Amino acid sequence: MLFSSLTFLFVFLPVVLFFYWIVRPQLRNAVLLLSSIFFYAWGEPRYVLVMLATILINYFGALAVDKYRTKKIYAVSVTIVCDLLFLFYFKYFDFFISNINEAFHSNFGLLNILMPIGISFYTFQSISYVVDVYRDEVPVQKNLYKLALYISLFPQLVAGPIVKYHDVAEQIENRQVDYEAIVSGIKRFIVGLSKKVLIANTMGAIADNIFSKSVDELSVAVSWLGTVTYSLQIFFDFSGYSDMAIGLGLMFGFKFKENFNYPYISKSITEFWRRWHISLSTWFKEYVYIPLGGNRISQKRTYINIAIVFLLTGFWHGANWTFMLWGVWHGLFNIIEKATGIFKDSGVRWKEGVKHVYALLVVLFGWVLFRADNITYAWAYIRNMIGFYDSSSYLMFNSYVTIFDLFILVLAIVFSTPIASNFLNISSENFWKNKFQNVSLIILFVISVSFLVASTYNPFIYFRF
Repeated sequence: MLFSSLTFLFVFLPVVLFFYWIVRPQLRNAVLLLSSIFFYAWGEPRYVLVMLATILINYFGALAVDKYRTKKIYAVSVTIVCDLLFLFYFKYFDFFISNINEAFHSNFGLLNILMPIGISFYTFQSISYVVDVYRDEVPVQKNLYKLALYISLFPQLVAGPIVKYHDVAEQIENRQVDYEAIVSGIKRFIVGLSKKVLIANTMGAIADNIFSKSVDELSVAVSWLGTVTYSLQIFFDFSGYSDMAIGLGLMFGFKFKENFNYPYISKSITEFWRRWHISLSTWFKEYVYIPLGGNRISQKRTYINIAIVFLLTGFWHGANWTFMLWGVWHGLFNIIEKATGIFKDSGVRWKEGVKHVYALLVVLFGWVLFRADNITYAWAYIRNMIGFYDSSSYLMFNSYVTIFDLFILVLAIVFSTPIASNFLNISSENFWKNKFQNVSLIILFVISVSFLVASTYNPFIYFRF
């Protein structure tokens, strides 16, 4: 079930909110847990058992960590291995078999495994819980249903943000919801819905059309259009989903951390990863980079740790060499920036402008790797962007965009910067500003719903991760 579906907006969410508020406070967790399992089963009925198995493994694994203190390293290791084996089987098994067949000319059969939606997200949340217990950062959760709620909570279940256990442990036990939080959550949800439906879907239709073409059909300008529209699609798609998840959390009393902070204004790739998919980058920092030694051992070891983290980041996104190369691409520039130190704030405007152009170009070329089906196509597409192809079969620029598309493109560029942050500041205390925001958000909601009714194009990119 998509947040941006009519079924969710006008049936599921109102029903869940109604029952959440009529039951005693002691039963609200139960309402959320049952609703979350139903939400997941709606789209993945066969794989509910996989998620429930993950919950049980981490529940008993954490109990073992807490009970056998002198041997807790074994308990946490076995639990994490079990989590990763689930992830490997469903997400990477066929990928590895395919590569073995290609490398050794073997003929092992593929299982054609369908990946459970959201398994990458709830697996990382499960690992977060058992590691937090191992580190004595949180007490072990002896109530199975509360742990199940943490792992399966529907606002962030299938596409994040990745919520670390120590960030919400107290909220699961006790949380307060007031009128202001509910209103703020509704506003935040509408902002996310508008990002997704009006901007991401429009940009996505253009990008999909362009990337479906053979490279020799694309001019340099159209190739850049495909890259720019995809970069805007993935940002507004994922940040829109995160906004909706954060808004839903507020409606039920949860405060999730921000997941995006205008990443396209970054002046380095290091800064980009402090602003992009913050929940994933901080997860890798806390549970991989720092345990590997971080930057505390030696300069060489620091670079190795960065390389490992970004290789895993790419691998986390999908079973395709393009994702791993995308991770290596970002890791390489992170290491270069770390080694040279030339990307520190200079205070000189033109130098900061050059750094911004550099970061944006690295990110854009990286998105081609991320979007392409294979490395061969990605390389040909990048060469086309630079101008290495010369073909007479180009379709004109206006074959891919309408005036409306260009209008949305301009809006997307504007709203990907802090220029419009005052409008999105839904907690403003100014009376007339709030009135303007409220009317604007109502209009946006009505327009978004009308787009949903009229269109069948409504994917979520991060569902497949």
